[in-house]
Amino acid sequence: MDIQISVADSRHFKHAKEICDLMEEAAKQRGTGIAKRKPEYVQSKMEEGKGVIAVDLDKDQVAGFSYIESWGHEKYIANSGLIVHPHYRKLGLGRRIKENIFELSRKKYPDSKIFGITTSMAVMRINSDMGYKPVTFSELTDDEEYWKGCQSCPNYDILTNEDRKGCLCTGMLYDPNEKTSEKKADKQTRWKKFKRFLRLHQRNLQRKTKKFLNFLIQDGSTKENSISV
Repeated sequence: MDIQISVADSRHFKHAKEICDLMEEAAKQRGTGIAKRKPEYVQSKMEEGKGVIAVDLDKDQVAGFSYIESWGHEKYIANSGLIVHPHYRKLGLGRRIKENIFELSRKKYPDSKIFGITTSMAVMRINSDMGYKPVTFSELTDDEEYWKGCQSCPNYDILTNEDRKGCLCTGMLYDPNEKTSEKKADKQTRWKKFKRFLRLHQRNLQRKTKKFLNFLIQDGSTKENSISV
């Protein structure tokens, strides 16, 4: 198995449809929704040099992919669409792709904040190791186009009910302007701090979800009563 990770370009256009299919399948498995992408969109990222692809050279098959999106006039950058083909999982490939797309983002947008939202503990751990910090949604981009991408997620009602202050995903942010000493804190220390934040975050989410479900039940009862009158 000879897997090569590189910045994607026009040579990789032929893999675009399979990448989109893998993204859609991964979203279904996680029970969350991401904005569906068309092959033409993925190809545009490749053409702009804003994607990182892993290819099994022996089979000429895509093994993984991720791409860069910019928001708020390039004030914020997101590393999006991370996928690893099922045949190539548990090889540390996801981490390697994340590290490569992160470095590409830093090179192209050295002054931008890099952020993401995720429910994956594995992704959270990788982000934490690279210097991301868990943050509230208010510290992320306010670009409406970004949040429209959440509309296909089954948890979108929770997001909007909370006035976009929180959801089941955890927000994480890398700020290039943060003090160097804070960034260099050892990985284990950062991870401990993150897990402490996550415990509080999860308790808060449980409270919010319960509140939201109670609202739906009450709202349904109100509608039933109004119909029966």
